[in-house]
Amino acid sequence: LAPVRVTAPEGSILNAPRPCAVTARHIIGQMLPDVVLGCLYQAKAEAVPAEGTSCLWIPTLLGGHGVAGEADTGAGNTGAGRAFTMSMFHAGGTGARPGKDGLSATAFPSGVRNTPVEINETVAPIIVWRKEYRTDSGGPGRYRGGTGQIMEIGHAEGAPFAVSSMFDRVKFPARGRGGGAEGARGRVRLGSGAALESKGRQTIPAGDRLVLEMPGGGGLGDPLTRPPEDVARDVRDGLVSPRAAHDDYGVIVHADGSYEETEGRGKPVP
Repeated sequence: LAPVRVTAPEGSILNAPRPCAVTARHIIGQMLPDVVLGCLYQAKAEAVPAEGTSCLWIPTLLGGHGVAGEADTGAGNTGAGRAFTMSMFHAGGTGARPGKDGLSATAFPSGVRNTPVEINETVAPIIVWRKEYRTDSGGPGRYRGGTGQIMEIGHAEGAPFAVSSMFDRVKFPARGRGGGAEGARGRVRLGSGAALESKGRQTIPAGDRLVLEMPGGGGLGDPLTRPPEDVARDVRDGLVSPRAAHDDYGVIVHADGSYEETEGRGKPVP
């Protein structure tokens, strides 16, 4: 029950005195556990999980006159749509754990849960067209990293809207440990295909959609030691593609669900 004391040098990113900019301080807090776990891994590797998404993916959506641009539709209607502001809490995958796969689309270390999509659509003029696990986003390993998710969001009235982005794990993915591979990087784009930035306010044009591809967690251990039946199950569940099963895990999964192990990575997929 003795107290734990944490100290950090003044002027560092963990002890930023006034007038340092600290608006996005929560991101540092969310990423810090991976740094500490990376230190502990050097002392007790068998007890430490791989890196995860860690940061929350919180798109703040805004709409209405003067917010996201206007398109004149005639008869005095600017086409700006109903005014609204809403933040949606979402997450990618956690890192693989000793003895277990990572958790998919689960916030850690924050533990925040999202409001159901149906409620979001009721209180704001948005439609969530897609919310599903992101195939091949979990880092390959003896224990697979948690899977990220894909969300596709549009304006219910066809008007433009804006997103205020503060997303991480876009340039630097969650790293695996003990031979496990990194998870997939996050990606922000329009439904029409154009890439968006991971930071700052950006406009989603009228009729287009916002697509969030959230990161996956890192894998733990050599992927070639993952039981083939687990790989086949992941393929059946849509978490791993047949191509990745072959290339990353050395397992060929057939259309009927049967599987076989390859003799080498160069063996072509039937």
